[in-house]
Amino acid sequence: MEIAVITVSDRSYNGIREDKTGPILIEYLESKGNKVFYELVPDDIKLIKKVLTKFIKKSIPLILTNGGTGFAKRDVTPEATKKVIKKEAPGIMEYIRMENSKNSINSYLSRGICGIKNKTIILNLPGSPQGALQCYKIVEQLIEHGINLINENIKDCQTKN
Repeated sequence: MEIAVITVSDRSYNGIREDKTGPILIEYLESKGNKVFYELVPDDIKLIKKVLTKFIKKSIPLILTNGGTGFAKRDVTPEATKKVIKKEAPGIMEYIRMENSKNSINSYLSRGICGIKNKTIILNLPGSPQGALQCYKIVEQLIEHGINLINENIKDCQTKN
């Protein structure tokens, strides 16, 4: 599958701090056989929105953003994502926050969202390298199932638990 990873960070974009989160996500995703595209953008709604739209137009099924989901003034990734998506998928982020709270109560401070535009799912992950990877792994199977539903590869959602 093709996946886009977008790191949102003023400091990394300006060369002040190395982006460690994007590479960790990319390494994991490629180890699973995915083709990964990467962008690094500053905490700017217009630029985040522009990059999200670029990957949606290329019909990339999954976009993973990392960074910009906290309480700081410049944390605007969820706001940019809301301007792009057509449908929200709040259950995915609720599940991430609930499961990840077992590792860190701070997971409830994440404002990240998940949503759909056309045949693309956008998932906002935290900026912390391990946090982003842990959060993605929590919902990896759900996301794959969601992509199959969007692409009408699943006709009957009844499953045995």
